[in-house]
Amino acid sequence: MKVGALLKYLSEFYPTWDRQLEKALVKQFELPLDRKIKALSRGMKMKLALASALAFHPKLIVLDEPFGGLDPLVRDQLIEGLLELAGESTLLLSSHDLAEIESFASHVGYLEEGKLRFSEEMTSLAARFREVEITFETDSVLPSPIPGNWLQAKAAGGVVRFVESQFDDQRTGTEIQRVFGHVKAVAFRAMSLRAIFLAIARKTEAA
Repeated sequence: MKVGALLKYLSEFYPTWDRQLEKALVKQFELPLDRKIKALSRGMKMKLALASALAFHPKLIVLDEPFGGLDPLVRDQLIEGLLELAGESTLLLSSHDLAEIESFASHVGYLEEGKLRFSEEMTSLAARFREVEITFETDSVLPSPIPGNWLQAKAAGGVVRFVESQFDDQRTGTEIQRVFGHVKAVAFRAMSLRAIFLAIARKTEAA
C-alpha cells in the first residue's frame, strides 16, 4: 500500500478527518504520497504514523517511544511538527530518553513496575529539586539521621553533597544551618529531568 492510499483508507473511518489538516501534515512531514510504505525509512514511517494520528483531531494521542532510533534531525522535525499541529489534543508520551521530552513536556509521571509512583507538572518538579553542595572549613561527616527530603547524601573531605527534593531557598538554607551549624559555602544547582528521576529511583530502591 502507498502512503496516499493509506491516508485515504483511514479517512473513511473518522467523520472528523480533516482534509486540509491532512494536506498540511503531508507538507510539514514531506510525505511521498506515491511511495510504498514498506519502502519508507523508519523516520518517514513515524512521520506517516503521526500524520495519520493527527488528521482527525483526536482528543488524546498516545505515543510509546516514538523517537527511538531516529537521527537527531528527524527527531527534532517530528517534535516540532507534533507540537505545532497537535492543536487541542493531549499528548501522552512514554520514553526512556528523558532528555528528548524535557524540552516540551508540561506534565511528567514516573511509572515503575506497572505502578504510577507520582505525577506532577514539569515546572513544579523542576522547581522543587536541587543538587546541593555544602563546603566546610574542615573535614565533614553526615549527621544521623538526616532530613527525609535529602536524597543521596554523601560526605567527602570538606564537602557534603545531596539532592534536595523539597527545595525552597529560605527553608533549605535554614535547615542546613540547623543540621550543620556554621558552613563555609552553600551552592544550589538546578537538575535535569534525568537526574531528578535517577534520584527518585534510587530512593525507591533503598526503601
